[in-house]
Amino acid sequence: MILLGLTGSIGMGKSATATLFRDEGVPVYDADATVHQLYQAGGDAVEPVEAAFPGVKSGHAIDRIRLRDRVLNDSAAMKTLESIVHPLTAAAQRAFVEVAEKAGADFVVLDIPLLFETRGTAYCDYVLVVTAPPEIQRERVLSRPGMTPDAFEAILARQVPDAEKRAKADFILSTAHGFEFARDQVRAIVALMSRKAAESKS
Repeated sequence: MILLGLTGSIGMGKSATATLFRDEGVPVYDADATVHQLYQAGGDAVEPVEAAFPGVKSGHAIDRIRLRDRVLNDSAAMKTLESIVHPLTAAAQRAFVEVAEKAGADFVVLDIPLLFETRGTAYCDYVLVVTAPPEIQRERVLSRPGMTPDAFEAILARQVPDAEKRAKADFILSTAHGFEFARDQVRAIVALMSRKAAESKS
């Protein structure tokens, strides 16, 4: 089974692209959704994260904005958070791949925002980077609730630059030209991955 890593910097349209793959019937692992579940009431990350960063819990769940404000400009705090969350998301990813493989999937998409930053590319057969011009990226991100220009710049500083990601990618998909343009690109990649999966079986 082929593992296609899907990534892109904040605001590039990665989540929308992941939805396009789902629309084509491809199983997609969503790292962000996994983290959301871990931070929700009853999630495995709630108590260890609250213990490491007292006060970030709201009710029985982690308040993501409070947590972001605590760790974003503190590299040591960010490493502490990653040491808690990354093993949990890695286990969820392995379970997802195992289920998809048993179900007979030819290939799956691993939607991981920090794929390069966490060296996740080592586990992928191919990497797809979603991109858009900086002005479109900025406009998208600053329209998000609770986002500020300072927070946006701090997030960018933690991420591998877009140009570097594109240089290392097997595929590059632009979301700057509309929904149908992106859908056509996704369909072409799905067709190619399906052919490669078939070739590997013959």
